[in-house]
Order: sequence, then C-alpha cells, then structure tokens
Amino acid sequence: MTAVTQPIEDASVAEEMAEEDIVERIFDAVVEQRLPPGTKLSESALCEAFGVGRMRIRRALLLLSSREVVDLQANRGAFVASPTPQQAREVFEARLTLEPTIARLAVERATEEDLKNLTAHLVKEHAAHHEYSRQEAIRLSGQFHLLLAQIAANSVMLRMMKELVTRTSLIIGIFGAPSVANCRDDDHERILRAFKNRDGQAASDLMAEHLRVIEGGLELGTKKGGAVDLVNLFARKRRV
Repeated sequence: MTAVTQPIEDASVAEEMAEEDIVERIFDAVVEQRLPPGTKLSESALCEAFGVGRMRIRRALLLLSSREVVDLQANRGAFVASPTPQQAREVFEARLTLEPTIARLAVERATEEDLKNLTAHLVKEHAAHHEYSRQEAIRLSGQFHLLLAQIAANSVMLRMMKELVTRTSLIIGIFGAPSVANCRDDDHERILRAFKNRDGQAASDLMAEHLRVIEGGLELGTKKGGAVDLVNLFARKRRV
C-alpha cells in the first residue's frame, strides 16, 4: 500500500511546485521589465512556453491576480497589471504613514539575535547590488522592510507590510529606471546603525527619508506594453 501511495503524494507536491515556479517566473519578468504593464498574457502561449495544461496556467494567473501583479478582465483575458501614478503615490503614502512607526518599535524590541540577522541580510543585499542582480536586489530590499516589521512584533502591521512591499516591487519594476533596484543598500546600512545605537527616533526619521528617496526616483508617467513573444521569453527557462 505504501509503495502505491507515495508516488501520488510526490506527484501532487511536484505539481504545486511547478505552479509556483510559473508564478515566480512571470513575476520576475514583470519586475525585470521584460513584461511591460498592459501586456496580454495569452493562456495558449503560456501553456506552450511552460509545457503545462491550461488549468495550471489559469491557477497561476489567479495567484498572480491575488498579488495584484495580473489583472483578469472578463471576456478579455489576463494582462500585466498597470498601476496608475496615483495608485503608486497612494502606496508610498501608506508606507510613509506606517513604516517610521514600525522602525521605532523594532528598535525598541530588537534582540541581539535580531541585529545579527539584519547585519547578515545586508551582506546579501550588498552582494546583489554589486553583482547588478536587479531582481534579487529588489527581493532582498523588500525583505529587509519585512524583517523590521517582524521585529516590531505587530501582526497587523506585518500583514499590511506584506501587501505594500509586494505592490511596491511591482511599482518599481514598472516605473523605475532599469538601474533602479528599489532601495539603496547604504540607506539600509544607516537604518541598521540607528538600531545598533538603540535610537528609535533616528531609525524612524531615516525610514521616512528613505521612502521619500525611493518615491522620488520613480518615473510616474504612463508606460504602455506592446506585444511580447511569451513563448520565446519563457521557453528558454523552462525546466526539463
């Protein structure tokens, strides 16, 4: 009985991993500006590119829609999300309201182990920036802000930050110049220094300044997506 059951469980896990892999590949392509906002995501082309059935593609698109990376439009299909400049400003307005408080609370509640973890995280950020790995730099930059929310130990703020960081990564991918990688790692270094000095007010002020710098570096104009060859874009990275 065991020999029969185990392959079924493994197949289920493999299917789930493949679905998430599709989600991550599409998300990465958006963040790296290889899929411009407004690009139509043809189900048939994605099926061909990833070598999977239509139902798995639809589930992946639903997951991307829940993360506000994809817009699902009735009778039209799926498109890469196109946040407006006003929506981008609203995201940063929310972060400016929330994150300086998170930084202050995190300084008050951080343990020595937390400081070690933040220091180790910044080492990874430095490496991503110096290796010009834009997607990895964006991911690690967002993760730094989530680590602060975790240290602040407020579950409501953490949930809000998870949504805001995801939306910011998409906004940076769309409105940022190709060289922009979300956060400057030296800004994070200054915030960490305030942590080590146990200066909550300095951390709060630096966070507010940091967010304004990120927003100021965006090009909040309209960017339209043209036709993209999805098969060529994704087939090269498809797992065999």
